[in-house]
Amino acid sequence: MITAVAIDDEPLALNVIKALCSRIDFLQLKTAFTEANVALKYLDESPVDLLFLDINMPAISGIELYKRLGKKTMVIFTTAHSEFAIEGFNLDAVDYLLKPFEFGRFQKAVEKAREYHAYLHMKANESSRYIFVRVDYSMVKVSLQDISYIEGLDNYVKIHFVDTKSLLVRMSMKSITEKLPENEFVRVHRSFIVPVSKVRSVRNKIIYLENAEIPIGTNYVDAVLCLFKQS
Repeated sequence: MITAVAIDDEPLALNVIKALCSRIDFLQLKTAFTEANVALKYLDESPVDLLFLDINMPAISGIELYKRLGKKTMVIFTTAHSEFAIEGFNLDAVDYLLKPFEFGRFQKAVEKAREYHAYLHMKANESSRYIFVRVDYSMVKVSLQDISYIEGLDNYVKIHFVDTKSLLVRMSMKSITEKLPENEFVRVHRSFIVPVSKVRSVRNKIIYLENAEIPIGTNYVDAVLCLFKQS
């Protein structure tokens, strides 16, 4: 069962979400709020798995509310303005629903949430071998052992693989670093992350992988060299 809370300053929109949630057997809508600050207080004390969160609210936007929450809660943004969708996806939203939405589209969004919820609750030793990243409008499963290195490109990261073509993902280096096991991946440059197991040698501030040579950034030299001296 996935627990949820809905937040929207329009009571009519909340009534629609309540009615749609009642038709999903694996979804339990705990409560709903028209005031963002009241919702924040509730969520601090009673966390849930999923938020249905309106983006355009008067006191505080849904984007800002989600940032303040500071928890790894799944979110489906709801909005009457499609231009807000990109910003929502930058926060790793499960989906966004463009108002007015019908049951079929709502069901598709919560199915995505159920799949991602299942991933988050895999056995620890299994889930640690994969991460999920957003590519366009889908969550893509990436095997950690297949990653050759990760390259930062402005607002994107490019995940390079050993045997397949690279994957371009809209997220920051900081965000993907937080997804990776810190004992297996190391940031060696402001633009590069490498898996420790793929490093063949380190020489003259260059890390040699099987299929690439990665520079060590000035601010990372001491930490990186210390790490590989201990390896």
